[in-house]
This record gives sequence, structure tokens and C-alpha cells, in this order.
Amino acid sequence: QVQLVESGGGSVQAGGSLRLSCAASGYTYTMDSMAWFRQAPGKEREGVGAIGTNGGGGIVYADSVKGRFTISQDDAKNTLYLQMNSLKPEDTAMYYCAADDLSVSSSGYCFPLEYNYWGQGTQVTVSS
Repeated sequence: QVQLVESGGGSVQAGGSLRLSCAASGYTYTMDSMAWFRQAPGKEREGVGAIGTNGGGGIVYADSVKGRFTISQDDAKNTLYLQMNSLKPEDTAMYYCAADDLSVSSSGYCFPLEYNYWGQGTQVTVSS
């Protein structure tokens, strides 16, 4: 089993930055892909980006965050980060970390069913 705990959420003004962290514990050596999702009230969970796709260290991003968000991991691959710059009010959502024992494809990273492990989420609120 793998446990995921997100942190770093908060409230910022538009144009600001936040860095989210996702600490993994348990059988982390089985993890292959890790991802960030977000869900705004009344909307479906949306894939933000993922690392470890296509059987390697590939990183993919949703079009809506490309150029503004950056995903990275620590060397031990036990902590996943999401650096969010130039935040917009539409980025307001609960952000979730997800992981799986299999490598997801670059086209499949955005589907929640691809991931077995989920954190509880951290709230990000961007005001205009």
C-alpha cells in the first residue's frame, strides 16, 4: 500500500505562485507514475499533469497549465511537487496527488481510473 499526503495549498491573488507537495510513504518502490489532479466545485476531476509516463520519466501537462505549472520529484521519488506560477482564478480547486504501480501513457495520464492511490487533497484558491 502507498499513502499520499498533499500540502502547500492556500489562498493567493491572481498572478501569484504556490508550490504543492505530495509526500509518499509505504511501498513507494512499487510506484511508477505519479500525477496531479484538481477538482473545482460542480466539475469533474481534471488531470493537471503526470510524471513517469510511457514507461520512463516522461512528464505531461494539461494544455490549460502548460508554461505555468511544473511537476518534479525528489531524487528518491518519494515526494512529488507542483510549482504553480501565474495563477488564475480558474485554477481554484482542490488539488489531489495520485500514483500507480504501472506506468500510464501520455494520453491516459488524465484519467482518474488509471491510478490506484490518492491523497486527501489540498485546497488552492486564487482571487482576482
